[in-house]
Amino acid sequence: MHLDLKRLDLNLLLVFEAVYRLRSVTRAAAELALSASALSHALIRLRKALADELFYRVGNDMHPTVYADSLAPTVSESLALLAKGLHPRPRFVPAESRESFTFAITDYTAFAVFPALMAQMQRLAPGLSFQLRYSERKVALNDLLAGRIDFALGFTETDGESYPEIDEVSWLEDEYVAICSPAFSIKYGELTLENYLRARHLVVTPWNEQRGVIDYQLDKLGLQRDIAIRTPSLLGAPFIVADSELVMSMPRYAAQKLRQAVALDIHPLPFPVPPYQIKIYLHRKNGRPEACRWLRQQLQALATL
Repeated sequence: MHLDLKRLDLNLLLVFEAVYRLRSVTRAAAELALSASALSHALIRLRKALADELFYRVGNDMHPTVYADSLAPTVSESLALLAKGLHPRPRFVPAESRESFTFAITDYTAFAVFPALMAQMQRLAPGLSFQLRYSERKVALNDLLAGRIDFALGFTETDGESYPEIDEVSWLEDEYVAICSPAFSIKYGELTLENYLRARHLVVTPWNEQRGVIDYQLDKLGLQRDIAIRTPSLLGAPFIVADSELVMSMPRYAAQKLRQAVALDIHPLPFPVPPYQIKIYLHRKNGRPEACRWLRQQLQALATL
């Protein structure tokens, strides 16, 4: 803090602003619910602190000095900004609110959560808006802590790490499956472990990672898959698979949805893999507790459907 502010009673700025605006000690005292004597003493303290007369009397009016004129806009704007910042937030009314929420996402987490969420919001809170930002990691913890986002959509396996500062909603637990083109199924039949390892693979890597849970599970078996394509985006992946002999491992929920858009076969994985979990994270102490608490409740309710 500036040294001048350390020794200045900030209440004196209210005195300065009122006298400057009203040009009267009497009227300023009445507005601030002070006696004229108390306001005069406050003005003496302010003059001493700022080393300037600030006001001089002409008849019944108080006229500002040149320094007071230069100071007035800064004091007025600062007090207005402080009053705005300290003003209680209006009560959150979902049906009337125009609040905006920022989510950190990946293609898949947005794909899994937002269709159901937006359908619910259209009914309950049609004025809400959402900004979706690509997440730079599985859980955008730093962005949550810094207040840059309100919610983070992330995924974890059952043994994933937890964070005490972060509240979480378990949205979906799913099993991994493999998708391939119908032509692949016709040519090779059942997706055995041998066929899985013989095939080449497409892998979605949202954070450009080199290895994922599938690779770690294969490591435990002393095995390795042959990766033909790594891509950060889910959008084009099923179409590439449908027109090739590539295999892609992904959660069953996504595979079933994508099969509605493109011809794909779904096979169980021929080796054990821990379940896939989508979670929704928010900071326990965010700046809009009522609004975020309500949205969290909606997400939690939808997660049970």
